[in-house]
Amino acid sequence: MTDALTVSVVQYKALEGGIVPNVQEHVRLVEDAESHGARLVVFPELSLTGYNLALLAADDSWLQRDDPRLADLHEICRRTGITVVAGAAHREPDGTPRLASLVIHPDGTTGFGFKTHLHGQEREAFAAGDGAVVIELDGWKIALAICFDAAVPAHSTGAAQAGADIYAVSALYTQAEERRLGLHLGARAMDNRMFALLANLGGSTALGPSCGLSGFWGPDGFEMKTAAGTGTEVVTAILQRSALRKFR
Repeated sequence: MTDALTVSVVQYKALEGGIVPNVQEHVRLVEDAESHGARLVVFPELSLTGYNLALLAADDSWLQRDDPRLADLHEICRRTGITVVAGAAHREPDGTPRLASLVIHPDGTTGFGFKTHLHGQEREAFAAGDGAVVIELDGWKIALAICFDAAVPAHSTGAAQAGADIYAVSALYTQAEERRLGLHLGARAMDNRMFALLANLGGSTALGPSCGLSGFWGPDGFEMKTAAGTGTEVVTAILQRSALRKFR
């Protein structure tokens, strides 16, 4: 168990052209995060395609388990020892469609967290998950959330009851949602006495332009650090376990 964990959130403007070019850009950004000492790198919701549900009509917009298009992302995780959380549409072996966070571990394995609280047209495209998945890294427990999950307090409460130290949200918040974003992340952190972090999609999306503000919130509910703009940006923070002890 470590007293500190260095984490990077990537505010990411998805590239056109599908999964392959986005994997290559993810690799470049993981290399950037490595230069800041990151042990965990979190990307936004649907980071490997961008948030455009119309793209899901094409089979190649979906990832399968052990998808060969992820080979370079697996390799950068193996080489750097970094765990990466990336967003994608994923089909389970039985065909169940999921809005997923893929957890790519340095040992070559892949874990999955699924969005529990689907929103709008997502309900037609995906099957809902069942609560936050909690992963462990260097003795820290990290709960994964996807966008609207953070709007439902019970989701983070369940994560806290599972022992989470960090609530990691991959999302798309658009312009005019700045206050909503700040309230969600601050409240989830403060109410559950844990860190919260956000990786927000950047740039223009099918739902409108991003409001940016990817970053970190402390267990006191206060903002620690956020992105400067609305485009692609790597934001890194060192999370200290001593800050959690004050509230536990």
